[in-house]
Amino acid sequence: MKALPKKLALLEQEVIACRRCTRLVEHREEIGREKRRAYADCEYWARPVPGFGDPHARVLLLGLAPGAHGSNRTGRMFTGDSSGRFLYPALYKAGFASQPEAEVKDDGLTLADCWITAVGRCAPPDNKPSTEELANCSQFLDRELALLSDVRAVIALGKVAFDGYLAHLNRIGIAIRKADYKFAHGAEYALPNGITLLASYHPSNQNTATGKLTKAMFAAIFQRAKELIARQG
Repeated sequence: MKALPKKLALLEQEVIACRRCTRLVEHREEIGREKRRAYADCEYWARPVPGFGDPHARVLLLGLAPGAHGSNRTGRMFTGDSSGRFLYPALYKAGFASQPEAEVKDDGLTLADCWITAVGRCAPPDNKPSTEELANCSQFLDRELALLSDVRAVIALGKVAFDGYLAHLNRIGIAIRKADYKFAHGAEYALPNGITLLASYHPSNQNTATGKLTKAMFAAIFQRAKELIARQG
């Protein structure tokens, strides 16, 4: 994978070194010590997980937070868990990923015209970061998105990510009324900053195993993102 531009690389190191939220630090490190039986021989990452992908991406995927035994183990977003096993085949089919598998960080996977990040960078208990914890992480998201200046479409994976992006807009001075933006799978909003916000159910096992989110539904989101960026040039 190519080296990141200097400012993104510096931000990545700041993210990895963060210990601001005591509850999350304790939780992620405890998971890394105790481990899941299936991964007993693995060395867990157990740190905040930075975003990754194409620095010139026109499509941004915004998730919730690292999975306890996925990203918190492997150190890369949506890698090594059921969410990633649903996500990356869809990205590969749409032409955004170089391969459909993402089980370990150093597997050669690259993203094209796509960047993946999250509103929370540490694995939270019960997959539920607190409002304060998300606020602590928000500076990283704001700085990251400022450096990803080519983004034209944001795909929010789940309502927390959807609300998180709207909060980001307000923080950077783009005044919007949250009530005007309703989360629903397939919802699409042209935003005042020239970016289109697309909403998708999160590819969690809870959603995919129950059929709430199907492969066809997910593929349609990425196809729509491709149409949008092709139209914008």
